[in-house]
Amino acid sequence: MSTDPRAEIIRAEGVTKRFKGLVAVDHVDFVLREFDVAGIIGSNGAGKTTFFNLLTGYYPPDEGRIVFKGQDVTRMPPEKRVDLGMMRTFQLTATFDSLTVVDNLVLSYYRAYEKPSLLALFFNTCKSRRNAPKILEILETFNLGDIRNRVVKNLSLGEKRRLEIAMSILADPSLLLLDEPLAGLAESEIKMLLDVLKARVGRQTILIVEHKLSHVQDFLQRLTVMHEGRVIAEGPCEECLRHPEVRRSYWQIATEAGEGEAVAS
Repeated sequence: MSTDPRAEIIRAEGVTKRFKGLVAVDHVDFVLREFDVAGIIGSNGAGKTTFFNLLTGYYPPDEGRIVFKGQDVTRMPPEKRVDLGMMRTFQLTATFDSLTVVDNLVLSYYRAYEKPSLLALFFNTCKSRRNAPKILEILETFNLGDIRNRVVKNLSLGEKRRLEIAMSILADPSLLLLDEPLAGLAESEIKMLLDVLKARVGRQTILIVEHKLSHVQDFLQRLTVMHEGRVIAEGPCEECLRHPEVRRSYWQIATEAGEGEAVAS
């Protein structure tokens, strides 16, 4: 039993997902506590994105359950999980391509803080909130000020990615899930984003799937490694990366049989 006094944010218990006989996620147990900054890695087909989809409600598990802030959300749809404070960037912060950058941010702000109906979101004017302090702050933080009035469909991939993540952070969710947030970003944009995320440490629970492990390795407090749908190692990053099963399955480095012990969280 854990002695960590921090509240649990999300827990997966024996979560399993199958697709036509293929077991994509195989009886995974997983816990994040308040203000954890954690990452999930694994080779292609390891099950990490499917597991993200289970946590965020895009897939129902075939077995097991998911508890978010003490509430069973196993069968809860994604939009309800957003209302509870769970946000996944590329799925739940889809941009309105026909609107400007600043109006996308206003809609994110309005939905998060004023809880309108969907109809009210579309018919409410954005003008009165375009210069709200939180909007101006996030524009500056993500270096979006110069393109605030640009229509989103005219943005580059990197600019759009920054906007999506800015919208998520603006909503200030209890749990921020980022699926490959650095994809499509230039080196300068990567540094900027990591600086923003580092400023969230101690303020927000963050879970990241990212192939560019070298960029986030020093940022993550703990790591989970998946292989063929199962968790094969979990714990501090350096220990996980030295784990013999991780060396065999992820790095494809031959190790002597029996080398090392399993890493516990």
